[in-house]
This record gives sequence, C-alpha cells and structure tokens, in this order.
Amino acid sequence: MIRAPRGTFDILPESHQRRKLLESAAERILGAAGYRRIETPTFEATELFARGVGEATDIVRKEMYTFDDGAGRSLTLRPEVTAPVCRAYLEHGMRKLPQPVKLWYLSTCFRAEAPQRGRYRQFWQFGAEAIGSDAPETDGELIVLLADLLEAVGVRPTRLRLSSLGTPATRAEYREELKAFLRAHEEQLAGDVRDRIDLNPMRAFDSGDAGTRAVMRDAPTLLDRLHPDDAEHFDAVRALLDEAGLTYELDPTLVRGLDYYTRTVFEFTSDALGAQSGVGGGGRYDGLIELLDGPPTPASGWAAGVERMLLATSELPTAPELVDLYVALANRDGARTAFELAVDARRAGLQAQQELAGRSLKGQLRHADRIGARYVAIIGDNGVATLKDMESGEEHDTGVGDVIPEILRAGTRT
Repeated sequence: MIRAPRGTFDILPESHQRRKLLESAAERILGAAGYRRIETPTFEATELFARGVGEATDIVRKEMYTFDDGAGRSLTLRPEVTAPVCRAYLEHGMRKLPQPVKLWYLSTCFRAEAPQRGRYRQFWQFGAEAIGSDAPETDGELIVLLADLLEAVGVRPTRLRLSSLGTPATRAEYREELKAFLRAHEEQLAGDVRDRIDLNPMRAFDSGDAGTRAVMRDAPTLLDRLHPDDAEHFDAVRALLDEAGLTYELDPTLVRGLDYYTRTVFEFTSDALGAQSGVGGGGRYDGLIELLDGPPTPASGWAAGVERMLLATSELPTAPELVDLYVALANRDGARTAFELAVDARRAGLQAQQELAGRSLKGQLRHADRIGARYVAIIGDNGVATLKDMESGEEHDTGVGDVIPEILRAGTRT
C-alpha cells in the first residue's frame, strides 16, 4: 500500500467541516475589520525567502524544499506567507492604494522539519497582514483580532506573550553585547548554540538544552535596551491591549524565528498542545519591503497554524449536513427520472441526493435515515412518486413534478 509521505496528511470529509468553521470565523472576524483575502503561489523564487526571511534562520538554512525548475531557476515551496504577500504588494502596485493595505490568507506551507504532534512538513496557516502603517494601533488591532479568532473557535486556554525587538540598529548593538555574553559562557552552551553565536545569537533564548537555559537566565535582554522611540511605541501597544481587556505577559526572551521582525512581537500559546504550544503569533516587520527592493514601508502581521488550532480546540460544534430530499428507486426503470428530479431539486435550492449504489428499497430507506434526509421520493412507474416525510413517517403518492413544490411549500431546514 502506498501511504502519504511522513509529515503530511489527508483532510478527510469528516474533518473538513471543522476546518470550514475555522475559515468562516476568520472571514467574519477579519472581514469586519477591513481585511480582504489574498492567495499567493505555492512556490516562489528561492531568493524571496533567502532575502526576506533571512539566510541565518533555520527555515532558510535547513527547512526549505528547494528545486530547480528545469531552466536553471531555483524555486522553493513556500515555508511561510508574509514574504510572498509583501512580494505581491510590490508586484501589483498596492502601495498606490489607500494605506494600510489589509490582507488575510489561508494557505499551505512546507518545511522539512522532524514531524511530531502539531508540527508537520505540510501544514495550513491563517494569516493577516497590515502593510503601510507604523501606528501602534495597527499592532494592537492585529493582536486583538487573533485573540478574537482563537476565542471564537474555542482555542483555550491561551496565553499571550509580548515583547519588542526594537529597530535593526538597536538590535545590532544588542547582538554584539549578547555575543560577548555567550562567548564568556561558551563551555556551558549546547553545541548548536555555540555554532551560531555569530550567525544568530538571539536564538539561544529558544534552546531547550538545560545548560543553555541556565546561562540565558542571566543574559542581557533587548527589552531593557530599547531606543526611547521604540519604548514609546511598545508602551502604546501595551496600553491598547489593556484597554481591550487582553491579559498578557511580558517575555523579554521571546524570539520569533524570522529575521524580518522589528519592534512588537507576540505569540499565543495553549497548554493543550504540549511541547509545541505555539498556536499563532507575529509582529511588526518594518524593513521587509525594503529587503525586497521596495520603498521604506512599515507593516505588521501574524500567522496561526490551522492544525494546531484544531488540536487546541476540545469541542468545535459542527452542524449536521442538511439533506432535504433523497431520491430512491422502486426499480431501475426510474433511474433517469430520479436523476432529473435530483438535478432539478438542487437547482431549486434544495440539498438533494439520489440512489447510486444499487441498494434494495429497504436499504435505500435505511441510508436516507442514516444521512438525515428530511424527505424521500420513491420513484415508481408512469411519473408517480411516493413522497415520505422521514420525521413523521407519513407518505403519499404524488406526481414527480409535484415533489419539489411540495417540499418548498413545507419550507427548508436551516
């Protein structure tokens, strides 16, 4: 038997409705705030991620699926969606639109990671991006929208971690200070942390190694070294979250795995997920558009994993599928009439299915009951149908042409 590759999965019909509820909630919540949907190609030029995400990140160094397109061009299955959205913003001249441009997406991403619960090689992400505003209100709005989405779909309990990375200049000064600190404690650090002290020292805060974590408890933090303008921006974001009634905790060790972040960064976690507790997060990325050869353009956004949201949702109520009419056959001679009735019923706005499996009439009625059909029309001879109300059990003969009007007069279920 050929199986799906490790780290991928099939979305079966029984789980699709739960995903559809998430999508509906995202469209409702984000749409109400003026965010419009965008989708970008599954693969992009590799350079987009090398420049946008950062060559020093684990994503670019170890986790991208990259291939030659046969004409000497290097392409990559998208490992994240913010850089592609920014590429689309520039390519389609969205900077000429009223700013900020507010966009949301539901896209597949691909990373060559070690698969585990909540972490897959192919996964889906919701995301929201507001491009063209440096106002702290933009950050606050995005954080509240993600909190509202998680609440609406039943992801709880959640914890909001919040910090600021300042500007690139501030971060560059801090990196040198942090590198000196790590060098002074090099013997106590994990090997992979030592190997990237010069390349990406801030990721030391993410290490799961006990010795490294002990060292990092005394490490200098960027949050204590913010430029006054950055500190003022961060204070404004915090005040907005306080006003919105969101509980958060300051976490100076919070490090997002992408190089483009500036100023505000945040992450929502859920204890329901265990080790992979992150449900969604993001922050401000004021320099990313410039890295992609665009003009200086402030921006902020977030992404949330669909699979992680579903894992962290204990109960996501789903409405039963509605079937107004099931068209059954007294004998095979009525198959064409049954087909035509089912087609006409659907065109009239009814949820209609027809017998396709060759069941006996008794088996057809059992199947209609199993799928929750409201009515069954049993097609007989000479254009006559027996219409049965499955809830009351009442039935009567009528013309095939009268089946749809009778059901419509009785009203459809909602």
